Amino acid sequence: MNDENITEVFEQRKQCAYFDDRLSDTRYKFIKECDIDTYDKMVQRGWRRFGNVHFVPECRDCNDCKTVRIDVEEFKFSKSHKRLFSKNKDIKIYIQKPTLSIDHINLFNKYHKRMSEKKGWNDNQIEPAEYKHSYVDGAGEYGNEILYFLDDKLICVALADITAKSLSCVYCFYDHDYEDRSLGKFSIIAQISIAKQAKIPYLYLGYWIKDHYSMGYKEDYAPFDVLKNRPTLDEECIWERYEKSK
Repeated sequence: MNDENITEVFEQRKQCAYFDDRLSDTRYKFIKECDIDTYDKMVQRGWRRFGNVHFVPECRDCNDCKTVRIDVEEFKFSKSHKRLFSKNKDIKIYIQKPTLSIDHINLFNKYHKRMSEKKGWNDNQIEPAEYKHSYVDGAGEYGNEILYFLDDKLICVALADITAKSLSCVYCFYDHDYEDRSLGKFSIIAQISIAKQAKIPYLYLGYWIKDHYSMGYKEDYAPFDVLKNRPTLDEECIWERYEKSK
């Protein structure tokens, strides 16, 4: 990929998004057109993407944000997963390139308002231009949205980057009016099912922080692999299997 296509920034000592008493250091790359081979190398090494902006934490004082991936072929759906599939069998699922509609904006803002009440998140009410910048732009050949409809109503949106080598869960938001359907959990197992059907070897869950009130839930999908080092794009990744304690 042409280096002229990339703008790189290293942001230091910014307030951590996950811990009030910590500072974070993050490396950013703005990539106008990121090809699939480069993207695969980046996601394998812990990079995440919103729009054209790719980023990875490089905090000098902390390494609690762990990149985790699920071995899709080995993953076994539990009895509770199967019950969740059965409960939501009337939901229609569509996969397409990311789009922008008033339904997207309304659902996103409703979700964030509820999460601000439930978990103390900032009430991040988004405008269409910002949504496009973060969730539609930069999709390239691999960016997708997974839309979940119930009776023709959009109740969940999952953004996912999909290549032959990986499915990377980018972001998900949903309607809490359907809390009994556990749409966040359902979206994850639905994406694992999609990866199984497409014979994609790994599903990347993003960053996991053990026992964190907002990020700890990902442990529910263990066993998974944890990236142990911070490799450059030319260095080998070191993965270690993590098993959840019984």
